[in-house]
Formats: sequence, structure tokens, C-alpha cells
Amino acid sequence: MAAGSALPGARPGDGPDVQAASVGRVLADEHAVVRGLWRVIDVFRWLALAYAVWSAWERRDAIAHPATAVAVLAVLAAWTLAVTLRPVRDVRAYSVELAIGCAAILATRLVDDPAVITAGAKTVPSIWPTAAVVGFAVLRGWRGGLVAAAIVAACSFVEVVEPTPNTFTNSIFGLMLGGCLGYCVDLARASHAALAESMRLDAARAERDRLARTVHDGVLQTLAFINRRAGDLGGEAARLGAMAGEQERILRTLVSQTDLAEVGRAVSGDADLRGLLRHIEREDVQLVSPADPVLLPRRTADELVAAVEAALDNVRQHAGAGARAWVLVDGDDDQVEVTVRDSGTGVPPGRLQEAAGQGRLGVSSSILGRLADLGGSATVTSGPAGGTTVEMRVPIPQSRGRDRRRKDHLEGPDRSDRPTPQSDTHVRGAS
Repeated sequence: MAAGSALPGARPGDGPDVQAASVGRVLADEHAVVRGLWRVIDVFRWLALAYAVWSAWERRDAIAHPATAVAVLAVLAAWTLAVTLRPVRDVRAYSVELAIGCAAILATRLVDDPAVITAGAKTVPSIWPTAAVVGFAVLRGWRGGLVAAAIVAACSFVEVVEPTPNTFTNSIFGLMLGGCLGYCVDLARASHAALAESMRLDAARAERDRLARTVHDGVLQTLAFINRRAGDLGGEAARLGAMAGEQERILRTLVSQTDLAEVGRAVSGDADLRGLLRHIEREDVQLVSPADPVLLPRRTADELVAAVEAALDNVRQHAGAGARAWVLVDGDDDQVEVTVRDSGTGVPPGRLQEAAGQGRLGVSSSILGRLADLGGSATVTSGPAGGTTVEMRVPIPQSRGRDRRRKDHLEGPDRSDRPTPQSDTHVRGAS
């Protein structure tokens, strides 16, 4: 189905709610072929019963125990009437029907003399058990059809004792019917699932296109303007500009991508930690990061940025006037390390534990707790001459570590031309 095509039950001018309701009806509906087969089984069951009654009447003089034959046919008629008045389409119901059909086949030995059976006389139910075979093929596909047909064939061989050519022919026909019909049902269901997925994607694209028309001329242009102007102004405005730029990128991907998988990657894929931390730079905060991207899962990167912001908030509040801070980003194949250092007054021994005991959880929750939730660690230390160091480490998922090692191998071992963070002359930390 091409994108933008009309959905069954919905007109092109209908709103998104009507389109979504149409998709829901198709998703909840069963394939037309499967629905048709259920009706065929209901009709076939009555025709097979009529044929079984006619066959018994035709050879009534050869039947040794007519009363038993009538009783067997009455059970078949009762079940046929019951499932017609109250249809049940599940494995339990068709297991009961299969058991009734097999019992009726075996009951033929109580109806006819052995010589008549050996001569090739029809069983009492005749083709009536085939309805259960078809039912299992519809319910469980080709495997279910083959199993049900094999059970019916086994009962036929037990009933006749000495198989005749008709016994083999009927058994092979039953196996082919159950297997082929079940395979066709599997194909029908697979095509229905593919159609439903296509309609879901069409509905999602149509809704995205509607939103794109709404936001393109307003929200995107506003975010782009904020990003440009904030970069020119610098200072605190740069942080707002970086946030606006990131949201513009995500929103532009949402409204312009035709590949919905690409949309998912834009929203929840990897993020470059360097770009997410760029907004923290200002006159008293310096960011030092490697030349290569520092990629982390989106949630991990956002949490790590929040922890860095919390550390810098502590610098502004507690490090004292004129304190400067340095944020160093580094990483290898196994982990990413972010170090925040300041030139402030430092943290007195026991102060963090005292603050936590008083319910002030800025460091223990915003920094230590965040890193623990990510499977990483954080340490806060102060030197005797002042200044505080906050070291935060988060592990890199193994798959991303392997990708990075593969990239390094392809690029070669010589990486001496790439700048590395140098901060030997500064006292690291955040209060």
C-alpha cells in the first residue's frame, strides 16, 4: 500500500481520529479468507452429515447393527446442530469434534461385520471428520492440519485392520488437504499482518505530515532563531540556545523523515556527550573534550549532563566568589569519565555526610545517585589547599565498545595528532 492511500472505511478528508479508528478495525479484524473458511466448515459439516446418512441408507441391508449406526449418526447430528447454533472457534471445541469423528470411525466395527469392512465399505461418519481437520488447519496452520489428518488416518487404519487402496487414498488426501489448506491460511494471516503494519505506518506518516504543516512555519523557525541569537549573545543565553538547537534537530527529524526507524534513532539513539555539554561553557567554566565524538545512549548522556550541571551549581553556590571550574571529558572502550574541578574553598571533611543527614541531598542524589542508577560511580574529594574534584564514570555498553575498537583498528594506531585534554595546572572539582 502506498503512503497516503485511503484506508478502508475512511475517506481522504477524514480527520486523524477517524483514520485511527479505521486502522483499529482492520487490525482487530481477521483476514477475509479465514472468515470465509469458517463459513465453509459450517456448511461442509451439514453436507458431510447428509452424505453419511445417505450412505448408511443406501447400504442399510448390509449393516449388521442398524440401531448402533443410527445412534452414531444421531451424535454427529447433535454436535453439528450445537456448533451451528453456537459457533466456537477454538482448539478445545475442535479437539472434541475430532474425538467424536474418530470415535465414529472406530464405531464402524460395532456396526458392520468384519467381512464387510474388509471388503471396503464406507465408515459410518464417512467424510464428516474432515471438518475437524479443516478446523485445525485454520486454527493452527499447516502443522495443525497435518496432525489432525494423521489422527483421522490412524483411526481409519485401525478400523479397517487390513488397509485397502481406498484407505491409503483417503488418508493421503486428508494429509494433503490439512497441510495445503493450513499453509494457505498461514500465508493469508501473514499477508494480513503485513497489510495491518503497512496501514499503521501510513496512519503514522499521515499524522506526522499533518503535524509538520503545523509546526514547520512556526516552532522550527522560532527554535532556529533562538539557537542563532543565543550563540551570538553567549553566557547564560548559550545554554538556552544549545537546548533549543537540540530540540529543533529532534523535531525536524520527526516531521521530515520518511523512515520511522530513523525517527526512533533521532529520539532515543546515541548522543554525543560533547555537544550536550557545550552549553555549560562560559567565562568561569571551561570545557575540555576529545576531538572524537563521545557517544552514549540518549538516556545515559542526559543523566550524565544533569549530574555535571548539579556539580557546577554547587560550584556557584559554595565555592566562593571568583571560583573557576573546569569540566574534562575523556573515555576509552569501556567507560566515559567526566571530571569537574574548581578553584574554590573546598569541602570540609564530613560536610557531605552532614548535609545528607540533614536531608540536603544535592550531591548524594543529583550526582552520586544518578551515576549509581546508570551503573557507574562518582567520587567527591577536596585537597588541603582548597578546591573540589568530582569524578564521574559510566560504563559503555559492550556493543558500542566493540564498534569503537573496530573503528580504531580501521583508522590505525597512530592517533598522536588528536588533541587530548590537558589540565595539569588546574585543581579539579565541584563543590
